[in-house]
Amino acid sequence: MTPTPTSGSAPPEPGGPLVGPTLAKLPNALTLARLVMAAIVFLLLSLVDLDAGPGASRGMLLGATVLFVVAALTDAADGWLARKWRVISRFGRVMDPFADKVLVLGVFVLLAGSQFQMVSDTGARVQASGVLPWMAVVILARELLVTSLRGLVEGAGGDFSAMMSGKVKMIAQSAGAPAIMVIVALAEPGSPTAATLASVCAWAVTLISAASAVPYITRAVACVRQAEERSQP
Repeated sequence: MTPTPTSGSAPPEPGGPLVGPTLAKLPNALTLARLVMAAIVFLLLSLVDLDAGPGASRGMLLGATVLFVVAALTDAADGWLARKWRVISRFGRVMDPFADKVLVLGVFVLLAGSQFQMVSDTGARVQASGVLPWMAVVILARELLVTSLRGLVEGAGGDFSAMMSGKVKMIAQSAGAPAIMVIVALAEPGSPTAATLASVCAWAVTLISAASAVPYITRAVACVRQAEERSQP
């Protein structure tokens, strides 16, 4: 809904911002808040020590989960508000996806850390989060690849806007990370059921992330071929 101008104020220019300068800063403020929340989430996950028992780390894991969910909600809110109020900025275009990637990638890197190892019923040390180091590498490599392809295609004047596979990937990551943290927080020490559930979540996020790159690769190849054909005499 377009806000009603207050008495004595001029109506917004057609095509210009629909809100005043103070509210116009809110989407970017939410983006910055997401970076701050991401830093706190990383700190909490870094302090996890499963060898000390689940109770010692339960509060940190649940706190990190709540902050992660709130941060993910700000991701949806800042872009929606920027479009609704017509206050999309260069800062937001750069920092919004940056904050998203920092939050998600940072969490999966930390979930693959040694602090999430624990002794199973068989006496072997296992990754209680189910996130193995190579999975974090795959998720990171996917983001780097798609970002590089986007720069290549858009630099050549092509269209490389977000695709449905990318949105599915983001949903999977945003749901998988808190699910894993909750499973680890509430699991009994050495629980095979919890380990299996966490592993299933980790595998699902990894496979969906990797598969989501395929449509982008296909589009990039097609764009490059079209550019080469246009450049030929």
